[in-house]
Amino acid sequence: MAGGSGTRLWPASSSRLPKQFLPAAEIQGGGNSPAGKVSFFSMALERSLALGERVVVITGNSHIPHVIADAAKLGAAEKKRVLVIGEPVAKNTAPAAACAVAYSRFSGRNRKMLVLTSDHIIKPLDVFKADAESAAAGIEPPESKLAVFGIPPTHPETGYGYIETAKSSGNQHGVYTVAAFHEKPDINTAKKFTAKKNFFWNSGMFAFNVDFMAEQFLSLAPDVYKPFGKLKQPKPEDFTVSRGIKILTGWKELETAYNKTKSISFDYAIAEKCSNTIMVRANFDWIDIGNWEEYSKICGKTGSLVFNEAGNTCFVDSDIPVALAGVEDLIVVIRSGKNGAPAAALITKKGQTQKVRDIVDKIKTTGNKELL
Repeated sequence: MAGGSGTRLWPASSSRLPKQFLPAAEIQGGGNSPAGKVSFFSMALERSLALGERVVVITGNSHIPHVIADAAKLGAAEKKRVLVIGEPVAKNTAPAAACAVAYSRFSGRNRKMLVLTSDHIIKPLDVFKADAESAAAGIEPPESKLAVFGIPPTHPETGYGYIETAKSSGNQHGVYTVAAFHEKPDINTAKKFTAKKNFFWNSGMFAFNVDFMAEQFLSLAPDVYKPFGKLKQPKPEDFTVSRGIKILTGWKELETAYNKTKSISFDYAIAEKCSNTIMVRANFDWIDIGNWEEYSKICGKTGSLVFNEAGNTCFVDSDIPVALAGVEDLIVVIRSGKNGAPAAALITKKGQTQKVRDIVDKIKTTGNKELL
């Protein structure tokens, strides 16, 4: 999934250039990506190619050029395994998953699908692959299941949902029965969850058999899936190729399906309601680039910055020179509008970056949506 606008990394991330296409500067490039130039999406794409037979990228129509620019760095053989489907309108993660499920069912029954997001940093790859194989084994028919990847919490976190597991594990090591999903908590509740051994962060990554998931959609969220279930199998002429990447541009009635479907997350529509869900305990390192705090930790890049007497306690991401004096623990993000986008600046204290989403909501209500 490579849609959305990444509002929590505003103003660097916007509807024009969502956060998944921003660079992770300190990370060495993988594959054909040079060091310091690889985007979060590029890393997710290469990770997906290492795990699956085919990779379907669901993204906004306006973001397809960014997807193609990154995917064009792949080798010829890898390009042939990638398909891009453009969303005519953003409707959250449940419709994106439903679209992928509906498309995948045309190519045969009992396919397994791994749903990944494009703004995570996951390593090492071999450990993630082993955990993905555990999930694949756990969702095998005849008793198909939904598998979710749970991250052992390292601190109380109010920005993630939590998964509560049953006390006993399943037949596989590191695989547990899910007892409940919990919404993003307040800090006191997060502290209680973190102190327990059977609560995990919800990674937002899922695995399932596509036929099983189609049944779950029809049972739990029919208003989401039915518009996609009516789509006819695409014909060869419905595809185009750009820089070696296949794009499904002519899927008849796809726009109608998106207009008719419901805007809702996969968690709300399916995961929290599914009665046959397991969790794979993540053994890999995982970072969700959900706010400037996390981005500053992994990115380590600055614009033109003069450090104050307290040392390197501030983070600056700016396309114009910036000097700071007499301040500490600030995150400063400035976009001057050099690329034609509106100029905007963000100044926030470290530890308060979750409030950026509130700022974005305020911008929406004040009629300044062009800033987003």
